[in-house]
Formats: sequence, C-alpha cells, structure tokens
Amino acid sequence: MININFRDARPIYEQVKDGFRQLILSGVLPADTRMPSVRELAGQLAINPNTIQRAYRELEAEGYICSVPGRGSFVRERSDAAAARRRQLLEQFDAFTAELKLLGLSGEDLAERVRGDHHD
Repeated sequence: MININFRDARPIYEQVKDGFRQLILSGVLPADTRMPSVRELAGQLAINPNTIQRAYRELEAEGYICSVPGRGSFVRERSDAAAARRRQLLEQFDAFTAELKLLGLSGEDLAERVRGDHHD
C-alpha cells in the first residue's frame, strides 16, 4: 500500500502522507474507508507511531481524512479531498509566481509556461 524509501530526501511522514494522498485521489481508497490504525501501520512499515500520527494529522488538516473519536480515521469524499489539494497547490502556485515575477518574469512569460509554450 505505502512504500517508504529511506534514500528519499523527503521526511518519512511526508512519504506516508503523499502515498495516502495519491491512493485517495486516485480512488484506490474510496470515501468512508477506514484508515489503518497508527499502531498497525507503524508496525507494518517498521517506523515510529509518531511519524504516522504526524502524517495523519496533516492529511486531516488538508481535508483528505477525518478522525472519529473511538472509531479511527476515515477517508473523506474524493471531491472534498480534490478541492483541498487544489487549494493547496494553487496557494503554492501563487507563491511561486509572485517570486518569479520579483525575479523578472512577466505575466506573459508565466502564461506561456502554463500553456506549455515555453522553450528553455
């Protein structure tokens, strides 16, 4: 289900979070699917439960899962998760484009890049 690459520069919790995000957005984990418990997943992946807890906390903050006290964590509706991811990516996009403008790129340069018309 989730693969951890210890040679990856990204922290393990981000790898876990990204792995689940992909599974949710692709529909492999449909809405209302119960997520593995923190202890269960930590045991399967042989990593610290706090690492899994951090990944779950961020997935919940980003709108991919919700926790139900006493029952565990569950996948939210895919449209909710997709909307949350779109918002997150657009915020990053806005920050990157603002910085690129400060570095001298024009709005037209950026538009060409978005359209795929760029030739570096």
